[in-house]
Amino acid sequence: MIQHRCRHCQAPLEQEVIDLGHQPPSNAYLTAEQLLQPEITYPLKVSVCTSCWLVQLPAHAAATQLFTPDYAYFSSTSTSWCAHAERFVAAACERLGLGVETLVVELASNDGYLLQYVQERGIPCLGIEPTAATAEAARQKGIATIERFFGVSLAEELASEGRRADLIVANNVLAHVPVRRQSG
Repeated sequence: MIQHRCRHCQAPLEQEVIDLGHQPPSNAYLTAEQLLQPEITYPLKVSVCTSCWLVQLPAHAAATQLFTPDYAYFSSTSTSWCAHAERFVAAACERLGLGVETLVVELASNDGYLLQYVQERGIPCLGIEPTAATAEAARQKGIATIERFFGVSLAEELASEGRRADLIVANNVLAHVPVRRQSG
């Protein structure tokens, strides 16, 4: 039996909350041809770490399997989420003194649902979004968007170009980031 470990503190994951069986990735819509083929599914067992209390899925799919070119979720379809983003931007601008001399970067910026409010204030911003359709929707709003996954390589590229953020936003991101084991 595989011993899963907490994605945060590395303690053994021993407390299962619910087992929903095997499920396909969310937003993984099938074409007519794919309906005749086996569908990829993943175990959807929710566990809680009894050391740090993080609720999590012990197994996860690779980001490239979840965030495909035909990724279908557009954040702007949720008016309540956009209203929250607008309030967040107002509070962040006030608290951090963001203005035309600063840079706001959002990781997994989707269709520009948050950065549109940064842009409205005349504050330079940059979206990092790996899915093609949502990145294009952000560009249609005039939001500069890099269509890649964020990682060390991209961070180093941006820093070498002098593009250093005063605020980095990463909503709904960390749950999708696999833990990297440090060796030695």
